[in-house]
Amino acid sequence: MNRLRIYVDFIAPPDILQMLREGTAGHELVFPEKPVSSVLAKAERDPAFATVDIAFGQPDPAAIADAARLRWIHISTSGITRYDAPAFRALVAKRRIVVSNSANVYSEACAVHTLSFMLAQARQLPLGLKTRTAGGTATWHALRRASKTIRGQTALILGYGTIGKRLAELLRPFEMQLRGYRRHPRGDEVVPIVPAGQLAAALSQADHVINILPDSAETRRFFDQSRFASFKRGAIFYNVGRGGTVHQDALLDSLRSGRLAAAWLDVTEPEPLPEDHPLRSEPNCFITPHTAGGDRDETKTLVLHFLNNLHRFVHDEPLLNRVM
Repeated sequence: MNRLRIYVDFIAPPDILQMLREGTAGHELVFPEKPVSSVLAKAERDPAFATVDIAFGQPDPAAIADAARLRWIHISTSGITRYDAPAFRALVAKRRIVVSNSANVYSEACAVHTLSFMLAQARQLPLGLKTRTAGGTATWHALRRASKTIRGQTALILGYGTIGKRLAELLRPFEMQLRGYRRHPRGDEVVPIVPAGQLAAALSQADHVINILPDSAETRRFFDQSRFASFKRGAIFYNVGRGGTVHQDALLDSLRSGRLAAAWLDVTEPEPLPEDHPLRSEPNCFITPHTAGGDRDETKTLVLHFLNNLHRFVHDEPLLNRVM
């Protein structure tokens, strides 16, 4: 294959950049004058983008129409919200531009983060960590009685994809009853998939409802007052997907009414929530600052994933995490 121009729009430490340069030897790397500080940030439009064959990062969707040479876009996140629109899908289909994402990079960390949420809730860790009492007291006995295991309980994973599949693998030793929900079932899921018409019934049976839905027109405020009303009383709600998929006032009402026993959130809208937001002071709501997908080697893993796909692209092999 001819020498390719590869656009990379994010900042990486010197050792990772060197790994990227070595892995793309024979091709040309193109960097913007103002790289973005995070894979979650939106890049500014850059004239050099019009001259590249491959884009790695978060390219401006509006600039893609003018990039006549562009053949492949590798998105540096698992979420593809800014690209998941009919007009964009039509454009890349017409131009035969392949689009892949980095779901494999973040699936392990997100799944482990969610499992940590579930186990912390079951073992009452937030309360236990701040409780100071001697063994045998009434407080001690109450804490022990409140602590549970998740073995044999029911979990429903909404937005079942790469992260959901990995989470299901981690939960399997707990002998849980696992079900999934996704817009377009593929037939290769390792858990039963709930049809849209049976979602309310599935929510009413689940002890744990795990939201990994992407942000789109179809999922905006997906969890609203009526959806939360379908939950089993005392269920636990987890959100490691996108904050915009949840009506936060409805979530607050569900916590205060006792419909939900607790909520564990890694994403909110906005991020971060204002300090005076009522969810922050709700005793059974626990929030981490959109860190579920992160780990110490995140950028290295991200680049290795891209290089793996670059090898596949050059040799005309199927790409990992292809989304369009």
